[in-house]
Amino acid sequence: MNPIVLDGSGLTLEAFETITQGTPVALSGLALARVAASEQFVKTAVDEGRVAYGITTGFGHFATVTIPASKVEELQRNLIRSHAVGVGEPLSEEAVRGIMALRLNCLLKGRSGVRVSTLRSLAALLNAGVLPKVPCQGSVGASGDLAPLAHVALALMGEGDVGSGGGWIAAAEGLRRAGLAPVTYQAKEGLALINGTQGMTALLALAARLARRLVEEADVVGALSLEALRGTRAAFDPRVHEDRPHAGQVASAARLWDLLQDSPIMRSHEDCSKVQDAYSLRCMPQVHGAVRDALAYVEKVLLVEMNAATDNPMIFAQDESIISGGNFHGAPVALAADLLAIALTDLASMSERRTARLVDGHLSGLPDFLVREGGLNSGFMMAQVTQAALVSECKTLAHPASVDSIPTSAGQEDHVSMGFWAARKSLLVARNAARTMAVEALAALQGLHLLEPLQPARALLPVVAKLRGTFPPLDGDRFLQPDMEAMACWLSEGRLLLPTTR
Repeated sequence: MNPIVLDGSGLTLEAFETITQGTPVALSGLALARVAASEQFVKTAVDEGRVAYGITTGFGHFATVTIPASKVEELQRNLIRSHAVGVGEPLSEEAVRGIMALRLNCLLKGRSGVRVSTLRSLAALLNAGVLPKVPCQGSVGASGDLAPLAHVALALMGEGDVGSGGGWIAAAEGLRRAGLAPVTYQAKEGLALINGTQGMTALLALAARLARRLVEEADVVGALSLEALRGTRAAFDPRVHEDRPHAGQVASAARLWDLLQDSPIMRSHEDCSKVQDAYSLRCMPQVHGAVRDALAYVEKVLLVEMNAATDNPMIFAQDESIISGGNFHGAPVALAADLLAIALTDLASMSERRTARLVDGHLSGLPDFLVREGGLNSGFMMAQVTQAALVSECKTLAHPASVDSIPTSAGQEDHVSMGFWAARKSLLVARNAARTMAVEALAALQGLHLLEPLQPARALLPVVAKLRGTFPPLDGDRFLQPDMEAMACWLSEGRLLLPTTR
């Protein structure tokens, strides 16, 4: 595979995703030149005995304690050991790959004072697939994600654990097998490796990539449900949405309008007594569109954060300056993560409401729970209950983490972002939303089966045919959970995405 070249400023969400899936990285030569200049400046500062936070002083509450040059290596080593105190289940491989890549990209901006050799070692660790064991709990998003990033730095210096063949081995052994040597950190390097928002940013980026697929597929799945429920496309008329031109709303309305064009099912009930559909059908552009707009904001924040310098202090070698600031604070990411969790909860909630209509024979005109011989068969009864459980969980997870703050480090870090938890929640909600929409997709497919020989709109026929190759009709009860999980995987991978018909 051609590597993704990291240069500190040009990383995209698409490139980030390929790295999390195993694409190797390379380091830009121009960026490494900036790193070398910063490295030299820090070395000079140490040699001259300057007092600079994190370089010749302790950390946090101990910022006023000056450390002699002879203790620099011990200072950095102790920092990593003392900060690698995360607990809980380990993060996924894709999340750890993302964290490592984002930290590399941040350090390549040349504002951190690390050595070029250390960055090369971190890139080699990532490319070799020697992935540190990073627990999922322990960050408050104050000086960034100190604990998660410390577990990465711990492995690079040959301590802690790394993944191997589905299990864990000592980091020293993992490095040896990969032909890599442990790194002995020099002045500023330990702090530079852990002071930033790359944990929360990586998790939010994973959630956003999944959300981008789901929000596009929601229109397709919703269109299938509308057909199965014998609704109308009239509410998606472009004239309606031109007078309320939110970008997401206009996009979803246009998508639905095109998907539902030329529908035999709709022609079959042109003379029915219904005047308008329920909100979960008629208001899809307004809700799906609002989620699109929220996601667009999240992606904008991510593009900035993925290519930002979030270290402290920051090194400005060209000005011979070392400045303590607060770019490590996770507020921008935390707020975006909370917004995404809220938006995806709304998307999942509306999906569940469409499914509830599909399984209710009084509302759908279809057999109760979408199965013939009801009573003998329960059909989609419990699948919709699972949806309800998922959506209720989403509603709890959508409570914003960013409104909380617990002072830490003896009051030095007196306002924290809780961004790591906000990002973790957004990823949990995204996965719940995928499973919720999967049930709707299966239910809508079953509803269309029950309407045969009537056919849905022309643009939906390839979708139905594609799904039918894997998901057969439910003519009687069967073990449905594997279908639900398989459909969730389809949605997570974007396999229902269609080109627009315009």
